[in-house]
Amino acid sequence: MQSSSHVSVRHCLLALLTVLVGVAVAAGQGAAGAAEPTGDIRNVHDPAVIEEAGRFYLFSTRAGIAVRCSEDLVRWRLCGDVFGHLPQWAVEEVPGLRGLWAPDISYFGGTYHLYYSASTFGSNHSAIGLVTNQTLDPSSESYAWKDEGKVIASTRADDWNAIDPNLVLDEAGQPWLSFGSFWGGIKLRRIDPATGKLSARDETLYSLAARPRAPGQPGAVEAPFIFRRGGFYYLFVSFDLCCRGAKSTYNVRVGRARRVTGPYVDREGKPLTEGGGTLVLEGGGRWAGPGHCAVLRTKGGDKLVYHAYDTEWHGTPTLRISDIAWDKEGWPTVSALK
Repeated sequence: MQSSSHVSVRHCLLALLTVLVGVAVAAGQGAAGAAEPTGDIRNVHDPAVIEEAGRFYLFSTRAGIAVRCSEDLVRWRLCGDVFGHLPQWAVEEVPGLRGLWAPDISYFGGTYHLYYSASTFGSNHSAIGLVTNQTLDPSSESYAWKDEGKVIASTRADDWNAIDPNLVLDEAGQPWLSFGSFWGGIKLRRIDPATGKLSARDETLYSLAARPRAPGQPGAVEAPFIFRRGGFYYLFVSFDLCCRGAKSTYNVRVGRARRVTGPYVDREGKPLTEGGGTLVLEGGGRWAGPGHCAVLRTKGGDKLVYHAYDTEWHGTPTLRISDIAWDKEGWPTVSALK
């Protein structure tokens, strides 16, 4: 039988241990409500992520499209590149091409599809290409990226820009490709599930989002990502300006629609085609210009995956992951950056 003094000491020790554990857990949490990513997370721009066999694969902008791997969404390592050199078709299509941008990874028809952008900064002489693979595991005998070539292109004569692709499957499993940056805003095309290329059954160029354009207002909206949840399609986009380090003003907005083709409206009912967009995340504290997000559904809840510019690290684009909470009206919320 223990004395009352021994019991009191034990209770104090347990209480102290609980506090210490709580502090440790809090220290491991990011300002945005998810565990802080660690490892190779610098110079990550335009991230897209998918899970295969318990491992997460993250793709981001680089000359050959960088690939990073993680088993827990926290500890990341560089796993290689998709391309060893720029695709010849892209070099011929886009004069002055130096790298590939804004990859998007999806899985349908038993195949992984990676769409990517070929462009030069500030131009809409751009193209979206496609590579496919049977697996994302580099150690597999089936691992091999197959270049499928061009999917869609825009020229200076077009009022839209063929960059920043994102593939979404509708409720029937039909794939659709959204894309766009500045100019006439965010567009959508139906995709042939057999080829991953544009569908000949529906050649409509759907308009999903746009911002007013005038002197001093360049119509800055880009980086679409469509996420299906609870009978709605949620269109996440980035407003304002990226790629300026600590001076970047990127911020994430959202609207939703009952159909993948729209119309998308924000929480106040304003159409995204008229400049609408409910704020999800903006810069704060050490983090400037969060944007070009992807949404990942996991067993632990939905995650917002994006880059932000670390003002304490020379404005370097850095991988960030935040937990998404959905309010009672079905709108996504994310904790403010600090």
